[in-house]
Amino acid sequence: EVDFWIMPIIQGFVQIEELIVNYSESSDDEKSSPETSPQESTCVDDIHPTFLVALISRRSRHRAGMRYKRRGVDKNGNVANYVETEQLIHVHNHTLSFVQTRGSVPVFWSQVGYRYNPRPRLDKSENETVPCFRAHFEEQLKNYKRQVIINLVDQTGREKIIGDAYLKQVLLYNNPSLTYVSFDFHEHW
Repeated sequence: EVDFWIMPIIQGFVQIEELIVNYSESSDDEKSSPETSPQESTCVDDIHPTFLVALISRRSRHRAGMRYKRRGVDKNGNVANYVETEQLIHVHNHTLSFVQTRGSVPVFWSQVGYRYNPRPRLDKSENETVPCFRAHFEEQLKNYKRQVIINLVDQTGREKIIGDAYLKQVLLYNNPSLTYVSFDFHEHW
């Protein structure tokens, strides 16, 4: 009986923009040349150059918290600071969707202290982590069917212990619907 008073909300971000694509026969150099007379941009109406782009990010209510204070996975398979972001494009009466998720590495780990970038540590053993890691990815695969995991932790520095634990859990889980990619953006910075 209280459903009337409940308002669904999200913690996240929503933006929707209408974009118009202008087509022109002349190049940018010709447009800016003093010898050419100014022309209006032309649109090709029969291909519907107007389309909508929407970006929606939804943060999970499970294990939300401040960075460095909330890390890893819990006993139910929820990871800290989990966010699902969906990009929608609507054109020609078709809607295209691309979804990506992000969250803390799904092993039991933490960072103690308040100084900048405290050293991470593993809080539970590999065997204690297996059922929670499995619960996390079973939920992911139920929702998304297949997933590409991109591990962004520093593969050589202080985060190596977390990256190694993550890879070990992926190997133990051994699910063909998961593709694991390690990308050390610190190396490419």
